Amino acid sequence: MGKAPFRLPTLAAALMLAACGGGSNSGNPAGTAPPPPQSTPDSGCTGSCANAQSFLTQANVQTVIAQAAAEAQAEGKPAVIAVVDRVGNVLAVYKMNGAPDTMTITSGRNVVGGLESLKVPSELAAIAKAVTGAYLSSEGNAFSTRTASQIVQEHFNPGVLGTPAGPLFGVQFSQLPCSDLATHFSTGVGIGPHNSPLGLAADPGGFPLYISGTPVGGIGVAADGIYGLDPNVMDKDRNVDEYIAMAGTWGFGAPTDRRADTITAGGITLRFTDVEYAQLATTPANDPPYSALANGGLMTVPGYFGGTTILDGTAFGQPDSGIRPDTQFYPGLDAFVLDDGHGNNRYPPMAGTDGANALTATEVQTIEQQALMIANRARAQIRNPLGSQARVSVSVVDTNGVALAVARTRDAPIFGTDVSLQKARTAAFNSGSYAAGVLQSLAPANYFADDLDYANKKATFTTVAQSHLGDYVSAVRAFLGLPDALTGTYAFTDRAGGNLSRPFYPDGADGNPNGPFSHPLTQWSPFQEGLQLDLVYNAIALNLVGYLSAQGFAISADNVPAATTNCTASPHLPNGIQVFPGSVPIYRGNVLVGGLGVSGDGVDQDDMVSFLGLYNAGVTLEGKIANAPPSIRADNLAPQGSHLRYVECPQAPFLDSNEANVCEGK
Repeated sequence: MGKAPFRLPTLAAALMLAACGGGSNSGNPAGTAPPPPQSTPDSGCTGSCANAQSFLTQANVQTVIAQAAAEAQAEGKPAVIAVVDRVGNVLAVYKMNGAPDTMTITSGRNVVGGLESLKVPSELAAIAKAVTGAYLSSEGNAFSTRTASQIVQEHFNPGVLGTPAGPLFGVQFSQLPCSDLATHFSTGVGIGPHNSPLGLAADPGGFPLYISGTPVGGIGVAADGIYGLDPNVMDKDRNVDEYIAMAGTWGFGAPTDRRADTITAGGITLRFTDVEYAQLATTPANDPPYSALANGGLMTVPGYFGGTTILDGTAFGQPDSGIRPDTQFYPGLDAFVLDDGHGNNRYPPMAGTDGANALTATEVQTIEQQALMIANRARAQIRNPLGSQARVSVSVVDTNGVALAVARTRDAPIFGTDVSLQKARTAAFNSGSYAAGVLQSLAPANYFADDLDYANKKATFTTVAQSHLGDYVSAVRAFLGLPDALTGTYAFTDRAGGNLSRPFYPDGADGNPNGPFSHPLTQWSPFQEGLQLDLVYNAIALNLVGYLSAQGFAISADNVPAATTNCTASPHLPNGIQVFPGSVPIYRGNVLVGGLGVSGDGVDQDDMVSFLGLYNAGVTLEGKIANAPPSIRADNLAPQGSHLRYVECPQAPFLDSNEANVCEGK
């Protein structure tokens, strides 16, 4: 089909590119004297410091931008600078004169297809980095986009052969603009959590912002023209985006004892930054104020920021933020719920929609309560101080993918809210009788190359390849040796499905073939990874076209996919899928009735909270619901001579007992 003008039915859609990042190591620091190290006190906060005064003011945001802009000028790298609050409200986007219009997505691995080589507007990249810094952090941990890069690649640590994939492999494809959980506001400040225009980023240049030990938002910077990743976390890079963003955090920096580089996962110390304040070209404390800036201005970002006035942020945990304490369904559990802005719980426990065996509202509430109880007893993996309880989000869905309840423990990281819902839906979907048929019925993913002409406001999209979703059904059936795979014969958790989604099987076995939901390593990158991306790729294309159209671009495109109201065009998976652990399917006897997803302070903890939470709910409800019968769990399957994993629970995981092997035999 030839190229033709294309118009979306609505221009309100915004770009949805879930990506990881890391840009260039260029930069020209001026010869100014570096500042002394900032005195950043230890946090002292364990999840309860946030209050009605914990938010970024307009004056705070101005200071952050002015400090970042001064460093950008000293580096000779004009930048786009974005600041968000803790639930993703975009409080400002400032574009310096001469800043790049676009960032090119690249892993540097010479991979073709997927998101590789796409050009995306720099303002969206900056917002995504800011959201990532805010969403991955809490009072117990401060993670940056460099941390994200470390934990989403095919090895952990990246570049260390023979090691399994990063613990949050696949998390980049969350918080998408098509998510039904994410809230959408075109201007102003509203309830969150909001979507990110590029999913979660791993491009250095995104940090959380803190006030008095509690996270209040994030800063993201786009200056070097590359939206990539850090392939080797063992060395020190000079990334100009990271320098500029670090300058912006002066006075709002993460507490020293909460930074990622004080936290370990699987015995590996996480990375936070490759630059410290003493290495900056400027002295942020002495920078001119925002009112003195004369090298750029605020810019309009349709769907995210109005472009005229810097905004105050919201206070996390207060109703106006969209996340508040529960007052009705989870007594005594210190639970939080999502608020609709009018005092109403967006996801109160409700009955399933899928027929005679559907979960009842009481069963859903009991599952949530029991999962929250386990989380409150569990020892967190990625949270300081040591001995803190796990903070997680918990979601329950039915077999139609309908969200039946969503709740959180205090101070759980924001990213886990959307992810927990993805996990619940993925477990139910992969375990359902309908999975193969749905995948075979979906339209192919049309991979695009784009040409964005900012001078003439023209954008051209050309199809370079297609990926047929039904091919993954054929691949998994051949891989497992099961001609009826994905028809409900086996129960899949996200750990089991994740095993099938890695570019090696088993995970970390370099040189082995890829899992059937993944591309082979030679064709794989975090921007071209397999089923997870292909399910949402067409929505990505439509949202990119929509955003550019809203910016006044004339669009020329071929093979544009049909419009869809959700991320995948399947009602079972409206916010996409997830491929790292923390979910179980829910059964009534041998009948699948839903899924339970958990996301927060460690993937083994997520597995345990979901598995034991459902087990204890079944005991409480006298066996009316339960985990999958052991005979149909995916760990009975041993493709290539290596068993899939179902769940993996930590040893001696509880704060209040020395009990070990807590999931064994259940």
